Amino acid sequence: MWNEIVRVTKFPGVTSAPKLQPIETRLVMLQTGMRAPMGIKVKGQDLLKIEAFGLQLEGIIKQAEGVKEQAVFADRIVGKPYLLIDIKREQLARYGISIMDVQQVLQVAVGGMPLTQTVEGRERYGVRVRYPRELRGNSDDLKKIYVPVAKGSPVPLGDLVDIRYEQGPQVIKSEDTFLIGYVLFDKLDGFAEVDVVENAQALIKQKIDAGELTVPKGISYQFTGTYENQLRAEKTLSVVVPLALVIIFLILYFQFKSVSTSLMVFTGIAIAFAGGFIMIWLYGQGWFFNFSLFGENMRDLFNMKTINLSVAVWVGFIALFGIATDDGVVMATYLTQTFDREKPTDKKGIRLSALEAAEKRIRPCLMTTITTILALLPVLTSTGKGSDIMIPMAIPIFGGMVIDITSYFMVPVLYSWREEFKLKRANK
Repeated sequence: MWNEIVRVTKFPGVTSAPKLQPIETRLVMLQTGMRAPMGIKVKGQDLLKIEAFGLQLEGIIKQAEGVKEQAVFADRIVGKPYLLIDIKREQLARYGISIMDVQQVLQVAVGGMPLTQTVEGRERYGVRVRYPRELRGNSDDLKKIYVPVAKGSPVPLGDLVDIRYEQGPQVIKSEDTFLIGYVLFDKLDGFAEVDVVENAQALIKQKIDAGELTVPKGISYQFTGTYENQLRAEKTLSVVVPLALVIIFLILYFQFKSVSTSLMVFTGIAIAFAGGFIMIWLYGQGWFFNFSLFGENMRDLFNMKTINLSVAVWVGFIALFGIATDDGVVMATYLTQTFDREKPTDKKGIRLSALEAAEKRIRPCLMTTITTILALLPVLTSTGKGSDIMIPMAIPIFGGMVIDITSYFMVPVLYSWREEFKLKRANK
């Protein structure tokens, strides 16, 4: 459908626009004031300069990497014909006609004057009187309209006014006390909005530095769009993610009363973190899971495509951090209990105790991981409303929990290594 719209809108005077659904358009306009996910606001005091600079930006942005060329469009601000009627005050004085008399004649002849209203059931219709179209269709016809004179013959309007056409603005928009024009654009599939905007910014700066583009005096431009949500989210997440990791570590410390044990459990977060990114990378590879089972392609079933980092992905990582420590806590708790009970005094005893504790707790840990993975499958295969948010959130959790299985071996090995180190120091 979008390609067909682009093909049809190649007619002169008609342009395509970034594709948005009606509700999405309203949300985007509330956030940015524009009917596009990305754009540039050109501000100034002169509409002609704003339009000219916007057209220059339009040509440059089409060359930026990741920008959908068909969707780039700068506002055509000035170009609508206006019929201007300038009243000759000297002529009015000669005939003794007031400005109000001329304006009233124009109102009745061109605009129409409401006389009454008809009532038809619940409907109301205004009755207006004005000249028929053939007597007001162009400027020459308007000049033939007669204006009554109190003491004398009526005078043609053409003797009292100058009538001419001029180009003027199609629409006047303002923001922050400045006149404003928009340069709208959209991204190609497979590109992140932030990356596309950064590419466009770099290209414009390059053109300015090279002298190929000059910003007129009194004109400023600013990139805006929904990508700003991502920038704001990155600033928030730069605080939230480290804070979540610190809180998790403190909870582990309060549980084990040992920094080293807490760090052992904390290694599960690092492993899961890597697994989440590996799964995001695999989702973007065309060969991954590209086979059919029972007539259903696995990539289509699991909605596999390129996943860009977003707020939803980072929320999924934060949830993964909490889940990834569960198995480590179970394993480390039983290791601590086993060593407190058996109190091994040699290296062989330490390794046997670690192996015994790991064997007894690997099944509960594995069941926890499997149930978590199975619970995510309906989310990964969903296609309804909200799936565009839930799937990116579930992908890092799914990948992290699959890789986190290796933590079942990491924690016992690290625990045994620490106890052996303690034994070695005690024997010196």
